[in-house]
Amino acid sequence: MLIPVLTLSNFLIGVGAFIIIGMLEPLGADLSVTPAQAGQLLTVYAMSYAVLSPMLVAMTGRIGRRRVMALGLSMFALAALLSALAPSMLMLDAARVLAAAGAGLFTPVAAATAAALYPPEQRARVLAMVFFGFSVAQVLGVPAGSYIAYTFGWRWGFWSVVALALPCISLIWIYVPVGLKFQPVTLGDLRSTLGNFRMMFAVLFTSTFLGATYILFTYMAPVLSETMGYGRDGVTLVLAVTGVGAVIGNLASGLLTDRLGWLRTLVALCLCQIVLLPMFSLLPMADAALMVLTVLWSMTGWAFMAAQQSRLVGLAGAQATVVLALNAAAIYVGAAIGSAIGGWVLARAGVTALGIASGCGVAVALAHLLLSARMSPKHASAT
Repeated sequence: MLIPVLTLSNFLIGVGAFIIIGMLEPLGADLSVTPAQAGQLLTVYAMSYAVLSPMLVAMTGRIGRRRVMALGLSMFALAALLSALAPSMLMLDAARVLAAAGAGLFTPVAAATAAALYPPEQRARVLAMVFFGFSVAQVLGVPAGSYIAYTFGWRWGFWSVVALALPCISLIWIYVPVGLKFQPVTLGDLRSTLGNFRMMFAVLFTSTFLGATYILFTYMAPVLSETMGYGRDGVTLVLAVTGVGAVIGNLASGLLTDRLGWLRTLVALCLCQIVLLPMFSLLPMADAALMVLTVLWSMTGWAFMAAQQSRLVGLAGAQATVVLALNAAAIYVGAAIGSAIGGWVLARAGVTALGIASGCGVAVALAHLLLSARMSPKHASAT
């Protein structure tokens, strides 16, 4: 039951982290800010996660994994409660910082625990299952949050996160073994890893790849509203289709990585994104064509994580927990940078430029990948 519990808890984290995407317009209207300004809540979350996660993981390295994960989820639940009650953007910003701290404790510890409990030949598939919760959050959580926000108000989206968090905390306490520990990590391990240029360059591929994606993804609701004329139902449907593609891609990614190796898998995914993302600059198009494009884009966009995590665990050895914390931080660095670039593009060139900008960003990510692969040890160059 441990892996399903970790998957469900990551579903909670994914919903709480990205629910903002589906509620930009109702939240902005209620608090009298533009969608671009509301989108900066994702940037605040991302940057807070990037700074806090590695430090918190290192500082709690000698504490039992059950306590750390339960603490992280409790902090995340409290942050959702504060968000639901927030009277202003300032309060929401503070709550997002707390949410990032809680998620930053839980996610890398969960991934490292799963990776350590299974043999190397199963590692990619196990990590894909743990990360599966994030993909399901795209299918159910983000579009459901969007529907709730448009129908009942954006605050009810955060109340739903609170309601989901309580059983997750209980399940972690029940199913994670008492006193489960691995080789403890310290702030010294964090400093050592941060000083390893080759390792950090490999980790930061996560930022460049996801950053390119989030140039478009953060502002998907206004893109669909302005180009396709979609309202609540249309935006919710496209986000749900995005999630379906994410689930398919995530499930396939572990198998692809185990069979093809991380390098071939990641190169193929980059090439697909370079072709697909600019097509969003061709909107409007037929509804059916948009749905097909969305599924293909999401499948190839969210399939990268199992390959990247498997690569990093192989490189990191005993410092896998710290490296996975840094990789999780890199996710949100990428989301923050992508959101910021997307907001800049949106303000200056309009929604139709976002797809082209995202495609150019993935071309940069592909160059980053190939260079970092050349810098990796020969035994880890493709497997």
